[in-house]
Amino acid sequence: MITVLIVDDQPLQRYGLRMLLEAAAETGVVGEAANGSEAVRSAAELRPDVVLMDIRMPGMDGIEATRQIVAAGGRSRILVMTTFDLDEYAYAALRAGASGFLLKDAHPEELLAGIRAVAGGDAVIAPTLTRRLLDTYAQRLPAGPPAPPGGNDPRWLALTDREREILTAIAQGWTNGEIAERLVLSESTVKTHVGRVLSKLGARDRIQAVILAYDLGLTHPNTP
Repeated sequence: MITVLIVDDQPLQRYGLRMLLEAAAETGVVGEAANGSEAVRSAAELRPDVVLMDIRMPGMDGIEATRQIVAAGGRSRILVMTTFDLDEYAYAALRAGASGFLLKDAHPEELLAGIRAVAGGDAVIAPTLTRRLLDTYAQRLPAGPPAPPGGNDPRWLALTDREREILTAIAQGWTNGEIAERLVLSESTVKTHVGRVLSKLGARDRIQAVILAYDLGLTHPNTP
């Protein structure tokens, strides 16, 4: 049973999500919150596997709530639910530590699959969609001279040459299958390398790894 905390300022939205999740055999709702402050308190008390997080709420918004829940170091993973697929706040939520996001008009099976993915330690957003989202918002970042890839960042220096190749491939939106084909590796070997990269970087999932790759200058908007 995957335990879920629903966070949304709209009672009808919370009710609909509760009905859906309680009807599924694999998920159970352990609580609800109407704003970010309530979400932080409830996550600490209830320790759900997944927090379904709205972004735009009165008082503390979903971005700050996500940041605080992740910073607390608990077990809960954050799945942001947003109205628009390129909501300007979604990128900030991912940087705050969310493991992905879905649209509020997603089909029920998509939501359940997303919850399973996040609870299992994966990211909800497909690599190609991750790249599209990050490219869109990276273009809004202040312009400046690009730093040398990796530089002297200790996280980059901790990686082997192969792991650096894997991280760069992840940042370019390649799937495990594509990485295996292009680097002439078995897919199981790629999965092992990806796991080691995430562990060394302290990244919760591939999304966080891609964000770090942007920070390290390994990839830039619209690079091939």
